[in-house]
Amino acid sequence: MNSANKPVKLLNAAVIVASLGYFVDIYDLLLFGIIRIKSLASLGLSPAEIDSVGMWLINIQMVGMLIGGIIWGVLGDKRGRLSVLFGSILLYSVANVANGMVGGENAIFWYMVWRFVAGLGLAGELGAGITLVSEVLPKEKRGIGTMIVASVGISGAVAAYFVSEYFGDNWRICYYIGGGLGLALLILRISVVESGMFNNIKTSGVSRGNYFKFFTDKERFFRYLKCIMIGLPTWFVVGILMTFSNAFAEKMGVKGPIDPGKAIMICYAALTFGDLASGYLSQVLRSRKKVLYIFYALCLASVILYFLMYDASVTMFYTVCGIMGFSVGFWAIFVTVAAEQFGTNLRATAATTVPNYARGLLPVISLVFGGLQTAGLSYLQSGLVTGVLSIVLAFVFAYSMEETFGKDLDYVEE
Repeated sequence: MNSANKPVKLLNAAVIVASLGYFVDIYDLLLFGIIRIKSLASLGLSPAEIDSVGMWLINIQMVGMLIGGIIWGVLGDKRGRLSVLFGSILLYSVANVANGMVGGENAIFWYMVWRFVAGLGLAGELGAGITLVSEVLPKEKRGIGTMIVASVGISGAVAAYFVSEYFGDNWRICYYIGGGLGLALLILRISVVESGMFNNIKTSGVSRGNYFKFFTDKERFFRYLKCIMIGLPTWFVVGILMTFSNAFAEKMGVKGPIDPGKAIMICYAALTFGDLASGYLSQVLRSRKKVLYIFYALCLASVILYFLMYDASVTMFYTVCGIMGFSVGFWAIFVTVAAEQFGTNLRATAATTVPNYARGLLPVISLVFGGLQTAGLSYLQSGLVTGVLSIVLAFVFAYSMEETFGKDLDYVEE
């Protein structure tokens, strides 16, 4: 019997573990960006070296995530959702403890190695968790379950900021806390059961986790591409407008210095509420697509408002960062759609690779942003055009997608 047909509590072990796992995932994912300067400075790097080495470390972590997304996704469909959920948690937890221990003559080399390993681990948790939750919950509760996972998880960014503030220059403790939280989650493994849908196809002989199937069928490929592209606005806001918020604020004459770390924290705090709102609204409207349209419109309005912050106060600027964070709080819908678009034999592969590829589009967005400046637009004009383009593209791809609210997920891709 499909587990979706049995009475299942909304806050069951799968939802709780996936939520807490994603919380630690996001904590660890954003921790390096928050403690980058203090950690590299303590290892003896100059300010100029901190910028260049820091970029290398971020890129090597992203490479790890892109590779890990494929590996964990395939394993999720071949070996099961649980093995990936806890395997990824174990890997990124060990990597973050190791990150806190780097030092000595080859400290930077080992910092890079462990950021790469952490990236591999961080790539798997969300996709496995969302897939498991989507398959064990009844279809009428599926959206609420994934909303809880995404909302609890995103708040990990806020926790990372406050932990780093509390411990100040003791950046190693921040890594130890992240690793320790992840390892503690492994204790809950015994209370989580595997997806009934996966167990049903495990002995059926159907091909599972074949990554190349996304590229051998035109319709399936475009379905996959659409899932990735609808997440564009989130990474534009976080990766460009929040990360470089100090530069944008300076050029607009904001009356006071802006801390990008604080802007990111405020953005993610608001994004948590956006996830709750989008997930709930999806249940009320009984639609994923309508919610995406609403949040895209709100995102467009908030991006335009951001670029009207000339001579604004610091408080007003941060407030707009919060509004914009709320507007990209459709991450819960985004990851749910990725799981709902594909059959059980490819679902984990899709749900795991899609979020990582969406994150991986940030360098492309950055290239567009830089290319517009090279073409003659100003810094502010380039940012606005890049933002509008990202939102419009996301809307077009979302518009052409299948509505998946209430869709029966107990099927396979031929």
